[in-house]
Amino acid sequence: MQVSILAAGFTPGEADGLRRAMAAWKRKGGLEKYYDRIVDGMTARGYDKEFAMQIFEQIKGFSEYGFPESHAASFALLVYASCWLKHHEPAAFLAAMLNSQPLGFYSPSQLVQDAKRHGIEVRPVDVMQSDVDATLEDLPHSPAVRLGLRLISGLRITSAQRIVDARANAPFDGAEDLSRRANLEQHEMRLLAGADALASLSGHRRQQVWDAAALHAPPELLREAPVEEDILELPEAPEGEEVVFDYSAIGLTLRRHPMALLRDRLTAMRYKSSGDLHDLPNGRLVRTCGIVTVRQQPATANGVLFVSLEDEDGSVQVIVWKSVREKQRAQLMNAKLLGVYGTWQREGDVRNLIAGHLVDLTELLGRLAAPSRDFH
Repeated sequence: MQVSILAAGFTPGEADGLRRAMAAWKRKGGLEKYYDRIVDGMTARGYDKEFAMQIFEQIKGFSEYGFPESHAASFALLVYASCWLKHHEPAAFLAAMLNSQPLGFYSPSQLVQDAKRHGIEVRPVDVMQSDVDATLEDLPHSPAVRLGLRLISGLRITSAQRIVDARANAPFDGAEDLSRRANLEQHEMRLLAGADALASLSGHRRQQVWDAAALHAPPELLREAPVEEDILELPEAPEGEEVVFDYSAIGLTLRRHPMALLRDRLTAMRYKSSGDLHDLPNGRLVRTCGIVTVRQQPATANGVLFVSLEDEDGSVQVIVWKSVREKQRAQLMNAKLLGVYGTWQREGDVRNLIAGHLVDLTELLGRLAAPSRDFH
């Protein structure tokens, strides 16, 4: 901008227009309209025309890489800081990432699964312990991450804050006490029970849901009056059902990964886990499946869709070319559990799966909640 002002006589407004044209590096020809203005302006001020043309070519050349280069440098600083935090303060890093949701690429489930694989203890949402945001416990030694109430799908932040504020005065002595003191509606109590957040008050999830369903907002005059009823004890749900409700309520589970519960069946169907794929040679034909955590189609990808699949061992990045996407759009866009037949791509530490055929296996997740000898 200074060169154009000092050497070619641009006004500050014209120089800013040149800067904007340089920044629009995806568009071709945006700088050509400035050629005469720069060259003529410089020659009028005593510069050789050949030199003026060289200056224009340098400006044009910089516009091809300067904008992405500056952005790459900015992102590199962010990546460096993030990597340092993840390495040296992994629990704090996880809590911060969870509190920054929604993010563009990594879901809470992916973040928590990765943290657990790296030895970080993650504790469940609990109305007796959780704040609105994720927090650190057991500081300063080996801190654990306590999930925050904000993760509960459908629960308003204002309601979560009332729970925290009411608990600060005195611990809750039961679900009915929580409902009354935090001024929670019945549907909010059901949300808490569905998220297994009443475990400290009611026990296992089925008991929580039963207790929450029995709570009705009393009239104002009776709001402080306790209700005395006989306790009905329900049997605990099988693990598969618990896992399904975890994902439905908070988008992740701290129990066994659902893919681990399905692994015997998937192995019989010849689906490999992400761990099994890791060391396979480049070009190997494979089949794998996982829970779809991310679908992403960058504007610069020419129709290519990137899908992240998560299982008990980690994640697999799937590249879906436009031709496959067009043929199997229903499976690609609707599947929660996606099977992929494709070619394993491995170059150094970079591993991807090039999709050739897609299978919607979502119905297998439904079987987790049904009584089965495999999932008790």
